[in-house]
This record gives sequence, C-alpha cells and structure tokens, in this order.
Amino acid sequence: MAHPHVLIAGGGIGGLALALTLEQIGVPCTVFESVSDLKPLGVGINIQPNAVRELFDLGITAEDLDGVGISAKEWALVGLNGNDIYAEPRGLDAGYNWPQYAVHRGRFHLMLRDKFVERAGEGALRLGCRVTGYEKTETGVVALIERPNGETLREEGTLLVGADGIHSAIRAQMHPGQPPIHWGGAVMWRGTTRAKPIRTGSSFIGLGTHEHRMVIYPISQPDDDGYADVNWIAEVTFKDLDQRTGWFKPAKIEDFIHHFEGWTYDWLDVPALLRGGDVAYENPMIDRDPVATWQDGPVVLMGDAAHAMYPTGSNGASQAVIDARTLGAAFLEHGVSTAALAAYDTALCGPVSELILRNRGAGPFGLLNMVDERCGGTFDNIDDVIPEAERNEFMAKYKAAAGFAKEKLNDAPRTIPEGAKVAL
Repeated sequence: MAHPHVLIAGGGIGGLALALTLEQIGVPCTVFESVSDLKPLGVGINIQPNAVRELFDLGITAEDLDGVGISAKEWALVGLNGNDIYAEPRGLDAGYNWPQYAVHRGRFHLMLRDKFVERAGEGALRLGCRVTGYEKTETGVVALIERPNGETLREEGTLLVGADGIHSAIRAQMHPGQPPIHWGGAVMWRGTTRAKPIRTGSSFIGLGTHEHRMVIYPISQPDDDGYADVNWIAEVTFKDLDQRTGWFKPAKIEDFIHHFEGWTYDWLDVPALLRGGDVAYENPMIDRDPVATWQDGPVVLMGDAAHAMYPTGSNGASQAVIDARTLGAAFLEHGVSTAALAAYDTALCGPVSELILRNRGAGPFGLLNMVDERCGGTFDNIDDVIPEAERNEFMAKYKAAAGFAKEKLNDAPRTIPEGAKVAL
C-alpha cells in the first residue's frame, strides 16, 4: 500500500475514540461497524478523570459532555441500614485537574460518532460491515467482512484493530482456545427514572452488600424543577442459576423489585425509584479471563475485545479511551507498524489484566464485602467496623490500579503532545 491505513473493527466507544485519535495525529483509518444504524442504546456509565483528560485533549469540551451527562461530585458506599461506609468527593471537587462524568452511554456514543464523521467524513465510518476475521499478508492485513445481505468483502490495510466487544471475532481467531465468557452469578437490572438526585445532586451511591446492592447516580443535567435522569442498577448474586453469558433484554420492574422491598430510608425510597423507571434491562455481570497478549502481528485488540471486565469500578469505557490514546502515542513513537502494536501491548496488557481480576474480586465495592463479613452490613458507626485509615488505604490501592490516582494523573504529561503528527 502506498500509504499506511488502519482498519478498525467496531464502532463503539473504544473504536471511535481510536478513530478520533488517529484523525488527530494524521493516520488514515476506516471504522467498520456491524450494525446498520447506530442508536443511543444503553443507560448510564462513568467516565473517570484520566479518560476525561484524554477526551479534552481530543477537542471534546465540557459543554459537549454536559450535553450527554453531568460531572460527578461524590462517590459513596452506604450500608444496609442507610449509614455511610465511605464517601469522597470526585473529579474537580476532589482536586483532579479534570472532572469525572456520569453520562448516558448511547448519547455519549453518538456524540463521538458525530465528532468523527464531522472531522473525517462520512466514508470513514462504514455501517453494516461486520468483521468476521482476518488474514495476515506480506504487506499488512486483510479484514474479512460480512454485509447484512450476505455479501462478503475483503478490505486491505496496514494494521487491524479489534474493537469489536466482548464477543470479538478478532479475539476468537487470535485466541481460539480461550475459555468461554465468565459469569459469577450476579444479575443486573439497569434502568433510569426521572427523579430528583440525592445528596450532592451528582452523587454515585453504592448501597447494600456486595451480593445484594443498588447503584444510583444521575446522568443528565437537572431541569428547572430539579428533576434529572437518574440511572440505577439493581444487582443480586445467585448461587443456583444455569450459566448464562450473553443476554441483554428488556425487563419488567415486577420481575425483580421484590429483592429490594423495604429498602426505604429518610433520604431514599428504593422501591419508589424502581417503580418510577421508564426503562429496564436485565443482563448478567460477565467478563473474560485475561489473555497473555493482545497482539498477533499486524492485528491488535482494544476495549472489551481485549479486557471485558466487571463494571464494579466504572472502568470499562474509561479504559477503552485510555487504550485508544496509548495506541496513538505508540504510533507517534514507532510509526504505523507492528512495533507500535507491541509497545501498546507491553504497556497495557499486563496491568489491565490485573484490573480485570481485581474487578472480579469486587473492585472498590470490596468495602461492602468487608462490612458484610464484619457486621452483616448494619452498623451505627463505621469506624467501629473498619477504621478510617483502613478504608482510605483500600480505596487508594484501587485508584492506583485503575490509573486515576490523583497526584500521578495531575502531574503526568499529555499522552498525545499537542499538534503531534505521525510521519507517513
């Protein structure tokens, strides 16, 4: 090929963050997305300060993010009787140089799409093109593509990036002996309710125990009456269900609300919040076992294709953005080459694999485990259960592992220097 060209399998958050990064540093790319019409699917996700920093460096503004979500002010864990276990400020209020955002996943996704198409042109995003595998060649790689009408295509490129999610065809070819998707028994019912946010007005709240909990946080700016879209996750871990790995289906509130009847406090009525839901989905909490490498010559994995993880630490979307920017930095240093893919793999595969296993062990919600083990989840004074120093140490270790320890992040240089371009 006369000029390098990167093929991206998957137009989700990770694939589009990479595409925007490549456009920024002057590397031509094409994104192949399996669906024929992108829609604002899903409910709430969190974008950590380390990823928001990268989005800002991509020219995505606070105003853009305010249009699809709200900056977070607090992260809190609460015991079964409604008493605080741990609470801390988040984002700018915590002293980070960048905010943390809670956003509607679908609206955030479409915002990234619009930015990429605006900058790279309509032809750079090809919908209805499912990458089913690849062939390595002497000069690069060929992506094998299926269209909805049964047509098959062969697209040649310099490199191929598999950003095609937890069911990645690229990963399946790269690691044909990988274990099946892992499910530990936790089922999540996710939804949104139009309600008045509690506590700070932009608080992330984890309530209950590790195996029986609610997660609640707003994902939109409040209206003139103080109401916002409040995202909630109702979660129960079961011991006696058959293995399930792939469902994501609409759910009825009455299918699961009985698990949370009686969760009423002077500051929160959980059953009322659930009954007010305008949409609900049921899905398992699943991940994949880590693999030894994300690279196969001119092919590399990123996002959920590389490291699908439990959402206990709000790291999935954030890590996909970090993947994209780290890969972009590797291209700046090594050119559009397999050496760049190797540098990216060396930088992230090991540490992120550890994060997968840490999240499987409850991630930051591990504090709920500790409280449950020590007092059954109810207490009057948390200091009598877990001393403050122990709580702070636990959270500091998680932040360091997840890549958003405050001082380290604030002092770090830009991942992509301003104005940097790859020499083609």
